[in-house]
Amino acid sequence: MILSVLFFSLMDILIKITDEYDVGQVMFCRAIFGLIPIFFLIPKKKLKNFYKTKYPGYHFFRSFIGAIAMYAIFVGLRNLQLSEVTSLAFSGPIWVVIFSILFLGEKIRAKRWIAVGLGFVGVLIISKPGFDNLNFYYIYPVIFTLGFAGVSILIRKLTLVGEPVYLIAFYFSICSAIFGLFTLPLGNWKIPTSYDLGLLILIGFFGSIANLLLTAAYQKAEVSLTTPLKYLSLVFAIVFGYFLFQESPTIYTLSGAGLIVISSAIIFVREYQLKRPITTLPRQQ
Repeated sequence: MILSVLFFSLMDILIKITDEYDVGQVMFCRAIFGLIPIFFLIPKKKLKNFYKTKYPGYHFFRSFIGAIAMYAIFVGLRNLQLSEVTSLAFSGPIWVVIFSILFLGEKIRAKRWIAVGLGFVGVLIISKPGFDNLNFYYIYPVIFTLGFAGVSILIRKLTLVGEPVYLIAFYFSICSAIFGLFTLPLGNWKIPTSYDLGLLILIGFFGSIANLLLTAAYQKAEVSLTTPLKYLSLVFAIVFGYFLFQESPTIYTLSGAGLIVISSAIIFVREYQLKRPITTLPRQQ
């Protein structure tokens, strides 16, 4: 889990460093080069027909929503501080609870409603200064969290019907690559230098490897032990942001992040106590 969080943080850094390239181009590279680690998960006996599925509809909506979420978080990373984006991304479990009510008919008791309320307050505290200054880029991490919530519900459905992780990741990468490619006529794509191409390849590798490490962490250890470690990403974001981009988190970011972390922790503990399926994919990008 620690390595997963680190690789996600390194990917975020590279996305900010390669800001001279169009977001769609970076997204395309993330998806295409991210396919390589995924192929190592496919059993040899299924290499010829691993792409076959009985649930194309679920895969399409999961991949389409995931692609939009990826684009949104990339835009956010380009225009906001690392600590701000990371803090707002932690609000994902809040939206998962709400989406579970709307689409899965789950009943939510007082404790989780309190957690949702705290999380919303945290989001407002972080983003309010941005809205006051007409910095609407704060909406992009929120769009990501909404997409994350929808993706989490769809992944839960796909895993319940027996779809393997590599197939879910494969269709997500393909859809994201196509989504990024559609920005070619509208964006400012350009041929990268050899050095920058290496960075773009690493974005794909880091993102894909981080997701694989995340899956391995939940397979090999208790969720209750590994999930809290994802909050290390905020520490990494603050440290890397300060030393690499001269970003200092504001009191709004720190206090809002604290409320969001408390909110997510309450939701996690409650899910664990109820022995319910816990959303184990804090990032899918």
